[in-house]
Amino acid sequence: MAKIRTAMIGTGFMGIVHTEGCRRLGNVEVTAVAASSQAKADDFGNAVGIPKRTADWEALARDPEIDAVHICTPNVLHFRMAKAFMEGGKHVLCEKPLTMNSAEAAEMVAIAARTGVANATNHNLRYYAVVQHVRQMVAAGELGDILAVQGTYSQDWLLYDTDYNWRIESAQNGKLRAMGDIGSHWMDMIQHLTGLPITSVCADLQTFHPTRKKPKMSIQTFAGKTLTPEDYDEVPIDTDDFGAVLLRLGGRARGAFTVSQVSAGNKNRFFFEIYGTKCGIQWNQERPDELWIGHRNSPNQVIIKDGSLLLGAAKGFADLPGGHSEGYDDSHKQLFRRFYAKVANAAAPVEYPTFEDGLRGMKCLEAVLASHESRGWVNV
Repeated sequence: MAKIRTAMIGTGFMGIVHTEGCRRLGNVEVTAVAASSQAKADDFGNAVGIPKRTADWEALARDPEIDAVHICTPNVLHFRMAKAFMEGGKHVLCEKPLTMNSAEAAEMVAIAARTGVANATNHNLRYYAVVQHVRQMVAAGELGDILAVQGTYSQDWLLYDTDYNWRIESAQNGKLRAMGDIGSHWMDMIQHLTGLPITSVCADLQTFHPTRKKPKMSIQTFAGKTLTPEDYDEVPIDTDDFGAVLLRLGGRARGAFTVSQVSAGNKNRFFFEIYGTKCGIQWNQERPDELWIGHRNSPNQVIIKDGSLLLGAAKGFADLPGGHSEGYDDSHKQLFRRFYAKVANAAAPVEYPTFEDGLRGMKCLEAVLASHESRGWVNV
């Protein structure tokens, strides 16, 4: 099997996750890493065993030995980097939210079409095995017509004003933080599962900490709990800690969800409910192998992931037998496996979220922001 040579752009939390996910595939070799400084690139390369390290990501865009890249940088860099790599003939897998605005995302879609490279937006949360079972249930009509969707994506890692990360800064992340970072996942998921587009939204956002204490040194995501007063400066904040959204889904269904990065005790609670005319389902990412199925006139059920018992195509998203948990890392592996199948064979089907999905996500986020600012309903 020919090795696909890929480069990792970014050395934070997601850079580690992506590197490990690629190495689980067998035919992908992470041969280069680019960071914001040579020291960071060297530290990352030494820690995870990547031979080529650089602070010049543009050199990798011109490097004929690189076949594909993973962009795991602050959002403000996504468009410029993706454009350069695609123009250099590299296949691109980019973190979400895809860009800073829908205009940039639309141009990325156009460049990908023109250059013919494989392109993916990293909505990995679609690819838990139980989640794909839900998708097959919906497609088979087991839920009936979809009536209502509800849920939350709640975390607590930014609960205190001493908690800090580049995502807090609108110049690096965009105007939406909690909504952009995790609300983008919730909206992508509900559309992926139901097959129904979000058509309009009514949103309310809140910044609970108008100022935060910014570390004087660079720290990784989730690593700010050990800072002391001499380690930071106080800075104003203009991005959201919390958001609530009413939504219309397709022509009939309705829904509501919240996102929060200040909900004590919630480490990564991505929770959704889908209710149809026949039954309902509930799923929580913190208990990824469990699925609640609710019935009107018979006992409710809780089923546990068993690859051999999943519906249809969902079987292909479980590599381990029943009783063996598959979680966050595995969801990346499943997406990466399908992306690199397309890299290896241009005739392979597109079984992963593309830049077009990322563009759709940016339009949803812009509608949420416009709704918050206008205090009313906005069409997507």
